[in-house]
Amino acid sequence: MDTLSKTHFKAHALEVFREIENSGEPMIITDRGKPTLEIRKLRQRTESPLEILRGTVLKYEDPLQPVSEDDWENS
Repeated sequence: MDTLSKTHFKAHALEVFREIENSGEPMIITDRGKPTLEIRKLRQRTESPLEILRGTVLKYEDPLQPVSEDDWENS
């Protein structure tokens, strides 16, 4: 993974963005030699939002009934 100082990044940000888009390799931005940021290409999710949420919602038969402590801790 390549590293780049904040000063150089500030002066060449568009070039850096294009390089990351083309290569797909992330880049570390440093501040006084210490890594502070990581810039990487965005990965698009192939799953639909419904697939991501499947199995995460609890079903209650009586929604007006108080929630028990066990149900509250497990949700």
